[in-house]
Amino acid sequence: MTKVLVILAEGFEELEAAAPITILRRAKIEVTTAGLAAGAVKGARGLTFVPDTTLEAVSGQAFDAVVLPGGTMGAANLKASALVGRVVRESAARGALIGAICAGPTVLGALGLLSGKRATSHATVREELVAAGASYLADRDVVQDGRIVTSRGAGTAVAFGLRLVNQLAGEDLAVEVAKSMMIGV
Repeated sequence: MTKVLVILAEGFEELEAAAPITILRRAKIEVTTAGLAAGAVKGARGLTFVPDTTLEAVSGQAFDAVVLPGGTMGAANLKASALVGRVVRESAARGALIGAICAGPTVLGALGLLSGKRATSHATVREELVAAGASYLADRDVVQDGRIVTSRGAGTAVAFGLRLVNQLAGEDLAVEVAKSMMIGV
């Protein structure tokens, strides 16, 4: 079974986590949510999520994809975690799909994973991605370059989730999930 890890840090943008998680689970993809510490994680808009586990508890496992929701504070907290850096780098080296949305791509930039890659993000972090060597595409909601998928923000979270399903389980299933959500119907 395909396995995806979604890492939640204090201050994450709730819609950027909830939409991809829901879409992946609709596709029958196993999703594990992990917090940086035990217990509930408060999002940028005050919603509280209770992750399935901690990142430390699953850091040795191999996932088919790792997803980083954005949010200014959430992305800053992800960047500040050496464990997040290690998990993302190791996953990328194994060929896992790496997804990041909104300010989340700044984590990938800080790890050197966007150098020479096409990417997008929330407009407020554009310069940080360019400084990290990304070829920035401001007019695209979702950008994929190899095994890295980036997206602009909360308003593009559904398209981001569907792209992840497309890459992990195929276009037919992504279309089926989209139709079940009344997209393109």
